[in-house]
Amino acid sequence: QVQLVESGGGLVQAGDSLRLSCAASGRTFSISMMGWFRQAPGKEREVVATINRSGGNTYYVDSVKGRFTISRDNAKNTIYLQMNSLKPADTAVYYCAASESVFTTTYPNGYKYWGQGTQVTVST
Repeated sequence: QVQLVESGGGLVQAGDSLRLSCAASGRTFSISMMGWFRQAPGKEREVVATINRSGGNTYYVDSVKGRFTISRDNAKNTIYLQMNSLKPADTAVYYCAASESVFTTTYPNGYKYWGQGTQVTVST
């Protein structure tokens, strides 16, 4: 089993920055793809960004391209999401997810392990 714990959420103003962290523990050697998803009230969970094991292959949803950066430190079993120029539309619960598959997927059902989520609220 793999456990994921997110941190770094909070309440910020539009234009501010936040950095989310996700620490993995347990059978971390089995993890390949990791990603960040978010879910706003009344909406479906959507992918924000994904990263492969080496960190050399990343994906971003169009709405965050140029503003968010996903990165990975395998020595610390941790991934990060640097969020800049935050907008009220970015308000959501952000979830870290991990997959044992080597294939990139943007669908939530492609990820086996999930964190508990961290709230990000961006005010105007």
